[in-house]
Amino acid sequence: MEAGPRGEAQVSPALDGFLLRGRATPTARQLAEVGVRADSLKEVTAVEFLRSMAREDYDIVVLALVGGGVQAMLHGLKRVWEGKSRRPVVVTGYVGVVYEKLADGLLLRHGADLVLANSRQDAERFRAVYDGVGADSSAVTEVALPFLGGEPYAGEHDPYTVVFAAQPSVPDSRKDRTYLLDRLIQHARKHPEREVLLKLRSKPGEHTTHIEELPYQKLVQRLDPPANFRLVYGNMGEVLDRTDLLVTISSTAALESLHRRIPTVVLTDLGVREVLGNHHFVGSGCLASWDQLDDGHRPAPDEEWVSRQGVCADGSYATAFDAARERIAKLLQRPGGLPALTPYYTPATAPGYLPGILARHHLGPDGSPLPGAPAHDKEPGPVRQIVRRAARGAYRHGVQRVAPVIRRMGEL
Repeated sequence: MEAGPRGEAQVSPALDGFLLRGRATPTARQLAEVGVRADSLKEVTAVEFLRSMAREDYDIVVLALVGGGVQAMLHGLKRVWEGKSRRPVVVTGYVGVVYEKLADGLLLRHGADLVLANSRQDAERFRAVYDGVGADSSAVTEVALPFLGGEPYAGEHDPYTVVFAAQPSVPDSRKDRTYLLDRLIQHARKHPEREVLLKLRSKPGEHTTHIEELPYQKLVQRLDPPANFRLVYGNMGEVLDRTDLLVTISSTAALESLHRRIPTVVLTDLGVREVLGNHHFVGSGCLASWDQLDDGHRPAPDEEWVSRQGVCADGSYATAFDAARERIAKLLQRPGGLPALTPYYTPATAPGYLPGILARHHLGPDGSPLPGAPAHDKEPGPVRQIVRRAARGAYRHGVQRVAPVIRRMGEL
């Protein structure tokens, strides 16, 4: 979550960052990779964040959370801003390749002043969902993917570099993950003159939005890859700087690669299936198998498909966010301030769904803190910080190691 304070005398906006405490709280390494430095950064509970929003005066609040978190904050913010003459502009979005939970994810984000769509295609889909349930769709604002950049591909590197962009939850079975790893290693052996990289999103112990129960780091320990095969971490843009062929199942990295006109392949080896997300790339011209890649196949993306995906390979990326900026500026200048937030989900429209979402963030049905909700404003002491890190580590160990074993035992 991010917020920018109001101040007419400011030459450049200040940026305050609030990290919602939970299993997916980013690590210092992951934050550094974002490339944006906050003037202040604090780890908070939902209730602590809302109390800060009630006290501070901001222009813009960006909710960069999963859908349930966005919905809870929208109701909480509506509550804390009741009676105020002015409130900030609230911005959220559904970032990346939206191939699952389209309706669910979008309705959980409804109520923000801007719901950013990654592309023309997504903007059309997002509006159709809101219109289809009778919700206001005017907040949907077409932009582009927010993390694109880098120089266009200028030709082969020395050595020629193949990168497989792994995903934490796709595919999710040991069999399929081992298959992909085997094929990647086989490709490295068949092409010893190439450098073959396995790009991983997180190091062991780190979490992203999706839980990774079978990390590739663990699977590769049982294999004997050749010297031209390596695991790499870090910023995807820096890896793409030296990439000649990007391979993935359905990672958003494919769109980053297409933006830079790097040859890009979305694998069909495990089928073209909704559960994998690679169905999103039907019509892209990028679908291919490892057998084809081993034989030297070079994909040719469909330009019309690419133009609808927010990839901006035509050089228009610099102006892709102008509409969002203009909309925010108009909202900030609106006479009399902004109306109260009005999420689609309310205790009346979703009485069997919304209360549970709010309760996970210690909020009641009206967005107010539940009795006993943690709301400590003081920075925890050293001992408490150590205990918290240990507890989080134990939780992650349970999710990544213990839970999969219990599930497998249950299948016996």
